[in-house]
Amino acid sequence: MAKKGKKHQEALKLVDRTKAYEVSEAIALVKEAAKANFDETVEAAFRLGVDPKKADQQIRGAMVLPNGTGKTQRVLVFAKGEKAKEAEAAGADYVGDADYINKINQGWFDFDVVVATPDMMAEVGKLGRVLGPKGLMPNPKTGTVTFDVEKAIQDVKAGKVEYRVDKSSNIHVPIGKVSFDNEKLIENFVAITETLVKAKPQAAKGTYMKNASVSSTMGPGIRVDVSSIV
Repeated sequence: MAKKGKKHQEALKLVDRTKAYEVSEAIALVKEAAKANFDETVEAAFRLGVDPKKADQQIRGAMVLPNGTGKTQRVLVFAKGEKAKEAEAAGADYVGDADYINKINQGWFDFDVVVATPDMMAEVGKLGRVLGPKGLMPNPKTGTVTFDVEKAIQDVKAGKVEYRVDKSSNIHVPIGKVSFDNEKLIENFVAITETLVKAKPQAAKGTYMKNASVSSTMGPGIRVDVSSIV
């Protein structure tokens, strides 16, 4: 493996890898350890006591972070007629139907979130093999398959994030940028933590929130003691 750069080594020295920090301390450390020359994304990671192979222990959903993510999301909406006009009025970046399906099949991906009205899903579903692996497939559980396209677009633009447990029982969610005030990052972290606690499946046994951490794009992971939150 390539040796980590000098900045990364300096950042590692700031962090006690054996310690779980109180959330405000962890956020302060993330910012101190962010040494890159761009505005790094801050991400929260959670290890949960669930078995994602079991249908009754799947965790998936979406929420609007109190302070957004700091990223402007480009929204593509599949809709026709009045719903297409509603999407345009609500600020969607792209609105259409067959024309955009063709563009995506030809390799176009200049968007971050896809919203579709239910009547479009028969056609949009054919894009599953290209949108699915990128995590872009619309889904009713995350509010992106809906006739209320105005609300769906407003939520995305306000800082909606999706969360989904992976094969290793982990969830990763962006909670803002290093340039955010500490308080805003703390609020976002607490909000996603509380949402995940509420999403605990009844079938999950034992310790549910096994561990949590925060990190910036280029920085080290910093463990968070969530016992003060939940």
